[in-house]
Amino acid sequence: MLSRTASALLLSAAASQPCLAQSASPGAAVALDPVTVEAPRRSTPAVARGRTMGPRRADPLPSRESAAVTAAADAAAPASVRARFDALAGGVALVDRQDFPVTANPTVSKALSGVPGVVVQDFFGGNDQPRIQIRGSGLQQNPVERGILVLQNGLPINRADGSYIVGFANPQLAESIEVYRGYMANRLGATVLGGALNFVSPTGSTQPGAQITVSGGSFGQIGSAGQAGFKKDNFDGLIQFDASRRDGFRDYNSSERVAISGNVGVKHSENVSTRFFAGYTDLGFDVAGPLTKSAMYADPRQVHGGPRVVGGVAINPGPNVLRDKPRREASQFLVGSRTTATFDAHLVDVAIGYTHTDDMFRFPISSGIRTTEGGDLTGVVRYAYNPGAAVLPLLETTAQFTTGSASRENYINQAGSTGAKFGQSELDATTLALYSGLNIPIWPAFTLSPAISYAHATRDNDDTYRLATRPTIAYNPANPTMLLPNGAVPTQSTSYSRAYEGWSPSLALSYRPDSISTVFAAVSRSFEPPTHDDLLATVNGTPNSSPGRPTPGNPFLAAAAFTTPDLKAQTATTVEAGWRGRTDRFSWDAVTYYSWVDNELLSLRDATGASLGAINADKTTHFGVELGFGARLTERLSGRVAYTYQDFRFDNDPLRGNNRLAGAPRHLVNAMLQFQATESWRLQGAVRWNPERTPVDNMNTLYADPYVVVDLRTEYKINKTFSVFGEITNLFNETYASSTLIVDQARPDQAAFLPGDGRGFYAGMKARF
Repeated sequence: MLSRTASALLLSAAASQPCLAQSASPGAAVALDPVTVEAPRRSTPAVARGRTMGPRRADPLPSRESAAVTAAADAAAPASVRARFDALAGGVALVDRQDFPVTANPTVSKALSGVPGVVVQDFFGGNDQPRIQIRGSGLQQNPVERGILVLQNGLPINRADGSYIVGFANPQLAESIEVYRGYMANRLGATVLGGALNFVSPTGSTQPGAQITVSGGSFGQIGSAGQAGFKKDNFDGLIQFDASRRDGFRDYNSSERVAISGNVGVKHSENVSTRFFAGYTDLGFDVAGPLTKSAMYADPRQVHGGPRVVGGVAINPGPNVLRDKPRREASQFLVGSRTTATFDAHLVDVAIGYTHTDDMFRFPISSGIRTTEGGDLTGVVRYAYNPGAAVLPLLETTAQFTTGSASRENYINQAGSTGAKFGQSELDATTLALYSGLNIPIWPAFTLSPAISYAHATRDNDDTYRLATRPTIAYNPANPTMLLPNGAVPTQSTSYSRAYEGWSPSLALSYRPDSISTVFAAVSRSFEPPTHDDLLATVNGTPNSSPGRPTPGNPFLAAAAFTTPDLKAQTATTVEAGWRGRTDRFSWDAVTYYSWVDNELLSLRDATGASLGAINADKTTHFGVELGFGARLTERLSGRVAYTYQDFRFDNDPLRGNNRLAGAPRHLVNAMLQFQATESWRLQGAVRWNPERTPVDNMNTLYADPYVVVDLRTEYKINKTFSVFGEITNLFNETYASSTLIVDQARPDQAAFLPGDGRGFYAGMKARF
């Protein structure tokens, strides 16, 4: 009976979309053979489908087209990825490619805009470095390089120390994005408070044939993407590419990205399948930097020219973007494989992956130029035991080990050119993550899910800079193009060897009165060690001087150029509860959580934007509500809304009291309304609303203003092969701060606001063969 119920759930849930062949969900298998299931034909649009509601259920808003459903290799548990997500006792979401907005610029922020609890704040509008935070983890980094685990096909693109470059995460090349919030990510080997994002690539089985997209529009934007897939006998394969560039909305705002990837699947037998994949991404973008609030409202296109000296007093502190030309150029090569074997109730999934990352970040003069090049190797073994063919396995366990090393060099940024070297390090890191969990039926419709995870991490730095002094430069603050005499400070070793370990138990209870509704409650622990970027930071620079020179006019004032704080791992205890379900016209997903965080990692900056290094806050609290709702209002009109509430605070901090943590909007609403005018023509309206001001600094003295941004989109299918689309972004040309720098103590005249793009017009064409 249970098997028949699960099978029926699989067919209903998969009727509109393919099962995902490289999912990281518990019990998922690498799969090949497609089985076609005809979906019911309705004129209802697909806009209100599952991403605001978390996992996709039997969809109240199905597609009008048939879809290929990949048969799961796990014959003992014939449940789709969607059904597994639906049964998980925590915050999860599954975003299919057809759920992405109809846009000429498919950024991570747009792809995840309908997922409650995932906050993505654009920095410069292109494929750059938006601030992604889930439940506040990694919130206070500038740029954000920690706090979530980012995966591609179940293997991390994070480095071994946990840091990542978000620009490598490309929704244009993803068939779906799996979102695991909070402790749900522990089963994937995550050692973070926030969660994990898994970008699942299409395969030759799920998307055979060829397709290409070309688009362009405002701010010099142009892009193209394409793919070709095949399926023959026991093999399938797919290759895809994405290339884009834009001049940008602001004066110094260009960006470009080229990515190519492919995968090949081999079915060795009825029980064993392997998928090989490889990819390369090359990314570059100008860092347009922040503005003062007054300058942003006067002209959001401009860039900051650094502080001015008026009457012997410096005003408008911030980086000199015009002179320093900050920019990031990074590339990553990834190769890996996953093999799944199923034997009766047993499933074993073995994966191995390697990434090589080359990263150049030209910061403003206060931090200099940082180059990092190295490789990381990851091995993963997952096991699932499901004797009853239930949606979730009775037992699931994961072992993941990542090791990596990198060479890092630090150079002075001399007016946008590479100056003298002042630092050199060999960085090594390992992270071991072990997880075991049970899903025990204890009563009809009730499941108890106890789990335990263990993490051990090492972070080692060998300072290989051998000179007795570190060079410094400075510009005259009264004339910031005039160099002052060069200086030098005594070399202090930055070598360190740190080790971290922690246990993270969890206990969840879920109630499923039927196959389309789940109620759950859970308590969990989390553990997050610092990255090398936390442990090794440049300090004592100013907007007019390099690290180690806090007073530009004094070239030989003894000051450290680096800080290596002895940081603790941050830990948290979280309680959460949720309810998700659907009717024939409505879907909902509601989760609330409260976290008591110890030793939260904060990366602080001073009023000029210069780094102060990382610290551990003593105690903080994170309270949040994540709500998603979708509705089919009529046969042609549908809508969805995602609401995120965040109240993150210090807990009786000696300096900051019970202030809010800077950078976290308290309320965030993303809504979309879609009208299917005809069988071929659809229109979308989207709103992003931040209704309350957001603190820029932890002392809560400076705030970013509320804003509302409206986008309009449309798509018209000319025939089965060709379709065209258009988009107007920021319809009312709102001037607003899409994000801000985060500092500890701000000044009213500080350059800390990052303007969002103004009104833009875009169009493109898609072709499928």
